[in-house]
Amino acid sequence: MKIYNTLTKRKEEFVPLQEGKVKMYVCGPTVYNLIHIGNARPMIVFDTARRYMEHKGYEVNFVSNFTDVDDKIIKKAMEEGVDASVISERYIAECKKDMQVMNVKPATTHPKATEEIDGMLDMINTLIEKGYAYTAEDGTVYYRTRSFKGYGKLSHKNLDDLQGGNRSLLVTGEDQKEDPLDFVLWKPKKEGEPYWESPWCKGRPGWHIECSVMSKKYLGDEIDIHAGGEDLIFPHHENEIAQSEAANGKVFAKYWMHNGFLNIDNKKMSKSLGNFFTVRDISEKYDLQVLRFFMLSAHYRSPLNFSAELMEAAQNGYDRIVTSVGNLNYLLENASSDTMSEEEKKFLEEAKGYIVKFDEAMDDDFNTADAIAAIFELVKFANTHADAGRSREFLTELKNEIVMLSDICGLIVEKKQEMLDGDIEALIEERQAARKAKNFGRADEIRNELLSKGIILEDTREGVKWKRA
Repeated sequence: MKIYNTLTKRKEEFVPLQEGKVKMYVCGPTVYNLIHIGNARPMIVFDTARRYMEHKGYEVNFVSNFTDVDDKIIKKAMEEGVDASVISERYIAECKKDMQVMNVKPATTHPKATEEIDGMLDMINTLIEKGYAYTAEDGTVYYRTRSFKGYGKLSHKNLDDLQGGNRSLLVTGEDQKEDPLDFVLWKPKKEGEPYWESPWCKGRPGWHIECSVMSKKYLGDEIDIHAGGEDLIFPHHENEIAQSEAANGKVFAKYWMHNGFLNIDNKKMSKSLGNFFTVRDISEKYDLQVLRFFMLSAHYRSPLNFSAELMEAAQNGYDRIVTSVGNLNYLLENASSDTMSEEEKKFLEEAKGYIVKFDEAMDDDFNTADAIAAIFELVKFANTHADAGRSREFLTELKNEIVMLSDICGLIVEKKQEMLDGDIEALIEERQAARKAKNFGRADEIRNELLSKGIILEDTREGVKWKRA
């Protein structure tokens, strides 16, 4: 397996620090609103990388954080007149709902910044003791960027050409810095903001320190893979390296993975342009499995353009796989025999070639575009060779292969058997009768039963209408 390493700018053979185990950290969202489709891309692509490594037999310790203290969270809390934790907990819950529908597996650990303050205080203190950080008069703690000799090695930027990139976490008293490139580790509280006690002042952590601390606590001083969006390379990941390697005295991460940007109709996603979409917005038009398919249709490092036309193409592609599996299930119900013939055995040997193609694509820096192409080839093969005369054993093997490869991509392609239209109509009639009899409990039971099977009822002036979710 080869992974493109942002640090070295080349593909490298993946050799884990510990045989058979992978320690992987992926930067998660700042939880001040519903996640948008830009957040969804790293969630989906690195979940797929994790799934493939698990398929290869690795035990993956996968950590992804929630940033639950931030200017945007505080601003929203003040607007609503509630504590910042109310905002963060609300949107952590909503984020997990979206992740579940996108079939993103929960992380081994989902740490929250506010629950790791003690670790941050310890690391900041270590950096001060080692001379990598200093305290200003107002209690702000800054990192001495030039004191870390390797600064710029991830972003491949020349230190002298850099501007201080502090991600809008700048505080009053910037003139206290020894150097404009120095960045904040701890900042004094402002009126109405959440804060914690520290040896330097009542305040809260800078953004960068949280990931260094959470990675250390849940994965150790050295990890195999650190991943996130391309926009995090500088300054966030560059600063993480500076903090972690200075504090721990070890190489922080062996491989750095970054997904490319997501544009909307070839423009940067922006609320001002009216092209800002949350995952929840997309779910109103498409099954989120289609969004997942779309995200995997390009290589994760490539820029990806989102448009209605491309989503329709993704819908058609996803439906091809689902339809093929559905046809195989139908044939299984009417299979002519149980045992494979010699001809069928030869066909299955041929089909295994598509599994090899899939693995080769995924081994090449998780090339999901080519991996999905291999699934399509297997689907075409199944559509050609599966018919009513085939054995149950052959059809089962063929179906299982398609489902297995799709599952590695996190695509759910085996749908539950849908209710027949006649059965739906019968239940609607029973519900109408229950409502006339004022048996509203039974009417609600029927509505919920239909909803659980993916049938949505709409009471209109023209009567009850239904649609499939």
